[in-house]
Amino acid sequence: MKTLKYLLATMLLLGVCNLTHSQKLSLGIFPEPQEVTISSQTYAPPHGYALRGINNPDADAVRLLKEALPFAKSGKSLPLEIKKLKDKAPEMQRSGAYTLTITKKGITIGIVDDNSLFYAAQTLKQLVKYDEGKKILPLCSIKDYPDVLFRGTVEGFYGQPWSHADRIEQIRFYGRIKLNTYIYGPKDDPYHRTPHWRKPYPEQEGERISQLVDRAKQNEVIFYWAVHPGVDIRWNEEDRSLLLQKLESVYRLGVRGFAVFFDDISGEGTKADKQAELLNYIDEHFVQAKEDVAPLIMCPTIYNRGWMWKDEGYTTALGEKLNQNIQIMWTGDQVVTTIDRGTLDFINPQFKRKSFIWWNYPVSDYVTDHMLLGPVYGNGLDIKDDVSAFVSNPMEHAEASKIALYGVADYTWNMEKYDSAASWKHALRAMMPAHAGYLETFAAHNSDPGPSGLNFRRDESAAIRPFLSALSDTYREKRTIDEAAYRQVAEECRKIVRSADVLLASGNENPALLKETAPWLHQFKLVGEYGQEVLKLITLLQQKEKFMESYTHLQALQILMYRTDTSYNQSCYRPGGKSGSKHLLPAFNALFETAVKRYNELYGTRLDTRAVYLPYTLESDVEQLAPLAMIREWNNVGISPADAVVDWQAGGSLTVSIEGADVLSAVWVDLGDIRAADFRLEVSPDGQEWRTVEMKPSENDTLLKAEPGDGKLLKVRLSNVSGVTKQVDLKMFRLTRR
Repeated sequence: MKTLKYLLATMLLLGVCNLTHSQKLSLGIFPEPQEVTISSQTYAPPHGYALRGINNPDADAVRLLKEALPFAKSGKSLPLEIKKLKDKAPEMQRSGAYTLTITKKGITIGIVDDNSLFYAAQTLKQLVKYDEGKKILPLCSIKDYPDVLFRGTVEGFYGQPWSHADRIEQIRFYGRIKLNTYIYGPKDDPYHRTPHWRKPYPEQEGERISQLVDRAKQNEVIFYWAVHPGVDIRWNEEDRSLLLQKLESVYRLGVRGFAVFFDDISGEGTKADKQAELLNYIDEHFVQAKEDVAPLIMCPTIYNRGWMWKDEGYTTALGEKLNQNIQIMWTGDQVVTTIDRGTLDFINPQFKRKSFIWWNYPVSDYVTDHMLLGPVYGNGLDIKDDVSAFVSNPMEHAEASKIALYGVADYTWNMEKYDSAASWKHALRAMMPAHAGYLETFAAHNSDPGPSGLNFRRDESAAIRPFLSALSDTYREKRTIDEAAYRQVAEECRKIVRSADVLLASGNENPALLKETAPWLHQFKLVGEYGQEVLKLITLLQQKEKFMESYTHLQALQILMYRTDTSYNQSCYRPGGKSGSKHLLPAFNALFETAVKRYNELYGTRLDTRAVYLPYTLESDVEQLAPLAMIREWNNVGISPADAVVDWQAGGSLTVSIEGADVLSAVWVDLGDIRAADFRLEVSPDGQEWRTVEMKPSENDTLLKAEPGDGKLLKVRLSNVSGVTKQVDLKMFRLTRR
């Protein structure tokens, strides 16, 4: 009873209360702590602090503490005591768990390990505020620990790699938001994969790896180096020995975490028994032989449920044959998807261990013409006990990826209290404090990857979508303008144009982010201007001259959007820059088309009603091919890769139409392991008469080349003539213009 009275009296004295999620974020505590009791009062320490407690605390954590707090050089001081945690609860014995108590008499930090002290210091640094130049602290008590033990990123995307400076900055950022894992596996590093995975790094490249390791140690991040030998590995003693030598050479660079990737390969390297034998050998003769190396990680060849048809026994074999301490990566039910309870209930029993989640978000290598800047959501909030780790595969845009990584950090630290919207807004404020509102407008309309063979979509333009729908539906069905919706959409267009201008001019606040997003910001402004002009157009049906002025302007904006799309970000995967493509542009285009059709009906004119300027169009009766985008790169025009196995029915075809016709020097086709005789390529100068063009093997085993000859062509068609459905890996369908 006395204890209860004492606690009540103390809480009343301090004005202590449990704050809501949004309140905590406004105080800067990120990621969301597990338990917080914080006073409404603030406290200005009258003296500097002096370290007490354990000997030789982590130097990097102490550095953070000294950045956050005044420290006494002599004379009077307040104690900052660091001590071992006595709480025996399993979660409070986890690496990174800590307690933090701030009173007027001093600060006490309870820790499990160096990670604990580092994270407590990061929290303390966020709690410090300023009042007239003085540092102010809240009186509080925090009990905190991560839900997921290993949290971070895997640099495993295709496309433009991060620079060394990007990686250094990323690791510093991970320390700040309490991510503790970085897996180095860039596809472009020839010493990570074919052709030089067997060779040690040259001196300069090796020095860069060592620098990354050092930066990781400073930020309590485990640096994992991954090797990708599966493309050309020979299952013999020589290659096994060379692999061990390579790992040893990387170990000498300071690396203490290792991974072996067998993803995105074919042939002999895909066999589960061979992979397991090799990995067990590495585990027993290298990892376990070292006392300071983290558990081995492997990425399997079949790394998602959608591919299990390729080898139904593969995942079970790995689970049975791999040493228990080897971690197995998994992307979920598909290559790109969210992770939930059902996913883990399915795969964990097969792996006979908790899955190491490789989450393919916000990676955009399959939709490089889109920026993925939206909130992190959709993953289960009840899976913390069923995963061994959770790492995100980011975009090639390192700085822009941070928006999503804030969400990943918050989610993996405290799943139960995770609030995706609040976490996202915190990220935007952290990225550009002075321009957060403008960045939010931009990010809200640049969140969805667009259509692709992977069928992964994200919410976009959520706040304005009901008004876009109301305006479009009313105008189309009732031939009237919903005035309330019109005003909302008009205001959003003004915000879009204003936000694009302000962000493009704000290079001093976050120049790295501006450099990465500039192509999309230019397109974003055009989308806003296009929307403004469309809104004007639908009010001008009775004013022929003004309608034509608006119509001409809109055609010009359509061409400018096309030119922007084909001038910037000309990636070899899916070049261009799309903005507002899920809801904004479709709504504006629908309004444009409806208005022009009515104008034609009213005045007997034949104005072009097409809203999108694109000289190439794709038509297909194959369900998975129909939504694919047309892409253009220099003299090449093609279809974006399907990124998934396509069920191409007998007689099914795809047809590319060329506006105004064009001369083609070549047509390139790559259908994976499909016989050329099963498909027929035809060309037509007029869409009526067709002739077959022979497809011949070219640069590799699956790439076929056809030469249509001289003369302009209007259409190109590829058809399944095998008589049966074919499972096709559509890697390429490309036209090369002469």
